[in-house]
Amino acid sequence: MTYGSFPGARPRRLRTTPAMRRMVAETRLHPSDLILPAFVREGITQPAPITAMPGVVQHTMDTLRKAAVEAVEAGVAGIMLFGVPEDEKKDGAGTAGTDPDGILQVAIRAVRQEVGDDLVVMSDLCLDEYTDHGHCGVLDADGRVDNDATLERYAEMAQVQADAGVHVVGPSGMMDGQVGVVRDALDQTGHEDVSILAYTAKYSSAFYGPFREAVGSSLQGDRKTYQQDPANARESLRELALDLEEGADMVMVKPAGPYLDILAKVAEAVDVPVAAYQISGEYAMVEAAAEKGWIDRDRAILETLTGIKRAGANMILTYWATEVARGL
Repeated sequence: MTYGSFPGARPRRLRTTPAMRRMVAETRLHPSDLILPAFVREGITQPAPITAMPGVVQHTMDTLRKAAVEAVEAGVAGIMLFGVPEDEKKDGAGTAGTDPDGILQVAIRAVRQEVGDDLVVMSDLCLDEYTDHGHCGVLDADGRVDNDATLERYAEMAQVQADAGVHVVGPSGMMDGQVGVVRDALDQTGHEDVSILAYTAKYSSAFYGPFREAVGSSLQGDRKTYQQDPANARESLRELALDLEEGADMVMVKPAGPYLDILAKVAEAVDVPVAAYQISGEYAMVEAAAEKGWIDRDRAILETLTGIKRAGANMILTYWATEVARGL
């Protein structure tokens, strides 16, 4: 409708001042939306900077404890732990991943001791950090990832991580049936209260590059036979249905930014909490462009996170979690 030569509708009225924009904002970030991924490396005495991820480090046990406390103080909801073992402890079966005294299990106990239940302590349940070939599972005689043999290893990992005191396990290897096997393993060992955050739609992405440095990956080849093809969308909904049927408490889309359409589809389809992981390459791009002076770093960070939440994420794993939570 128009009156004379003027528009009858003026949406700009609701954009006039910062206070007005805040009042009518449809999407709001909160510290409790955020989860901090953190790497802890065995055998170091000082935190090791990750070259491709400025501001992110491989922690010592002491600095990990400090990071967990800082996350609590900032109001961050959770911390997702990744263990980085010494190279000589890697083998074909990833046995360091199921060693009760392995680096990840030690880290879980340390963080729980430090913050108790004030932070949701999560653990990556995957073999890639612990195998000498860098794959997310064990290999068969022909060098292919053996799905069902890998599930047996995941069941063991779930048990030792739960024994260490983790609140949530995150099976991330994209093996068929992983959620059901992990749920059974937890239930059969008295860990019915440990939740599963299923990596439901984990795509084979170029944006994982910096993460490989972060976990000291020994990957040979690629993961295209188990991670999803970026060309596929309906496949994610099939994976979603399977994960829910197998007992997932929460589901995740990874990466976040390049897959907002998938995130929106998943969020619309479920009545469980939905997470999205803003991965290393997404982080690195913003930091690199900001370092060049090409973008406003702080605005870009908030814009990417707001977009992820707007698409339907209840929880966002981001390396900026503590920094952003403090600002909010």
